[in-house]
Amino acid sequence: MALKTFVKIGGITNLSDARYCSGMYVNLLGFSVEQASDKYVSPAQFSEITGWLSGLEFVGEFQDANAEQVLEILKNYPAISWAEHQDLDTLIELKDSGISLIYKADLEAVRDLEYQVGTTLSETGIILHLTSDNEILKAEDLEVINLLSERCEIILGAGLSSENVLDLLADHTLKGIALTGGTEIKPGLKDFDELADILEKLEIEE
Repeated sequence: MALKTFVKIGGITNLSDARYCSGMYVNLLGFSVEQASDKYVSPAQFSEITGWLSGLEFVGEFQDANAEQVLEILKNYPAISWAEHQDLDTLIELKDSGISLIYKADLEAVRDLEYQVGTTLSETGIILHLTSDNEILKAEDLEVINLLSERCEIILGAGLSSENVLDLLADHTLKGIALTGGTEIKPGLKDFDELADILEKLEIEE
C-alpha cells in the first residue's frame, strides 16, 4: 500500500498516532523537540515511540531555537534527519548541515513576499510548509500557492479536508500535504477523525 502524495504528520506525541501513520505509509513524522513546546517529546520518549516504527523519516520541529541550538538538540535525537523551523534565517544557516529542511510559514506572512521567499527556498533547497488559521482557502490564497509553487516545493498544511484533498492535489503543483497528530484519550485509545479520513482518501488501491 502507498499514498498518492508526500505526507508529513507533525506534532506526534504518542505511539498510537505514530504506528497508525507508519501503517499508512506516510513519509515524515514530526516531533516537537524544544522543551518549551506544549507537545515536547523528550529523547527517551522519542526513542520509545520510534523504536516500533520502520520505513519513514523523522522531523525535529522548532520554533525558537537558533541554528547552533538546533544542532545541539538534534544530537540527542540521532534518528532525526529533518528539521522544520518557523524562522527562515535560521534554516538558511543550517543549509549546509546535511539536514533536510522545512520552512513552516503562514500564508499571510508570505502573501506579499512570494517571489522573494520562493526564490530563496529554491536556491537553498528548503521545502515550504504552508499553514493558515483559516479552515477554507480563498481564491487569493490559492493564487499565492500557485505563485510559490512555480519557484519552490510546497507541502500544504491548510484548508485540507477529506472532501477537497484530491482536488487540491490535482489542481495545484504541490509536493504533498501536512497534517497534525492529536492527543491520546488514554494510552492506546485514539480518535483520529479528519486525519484518518484524509489519509484514507490518499490510499492507492492495489
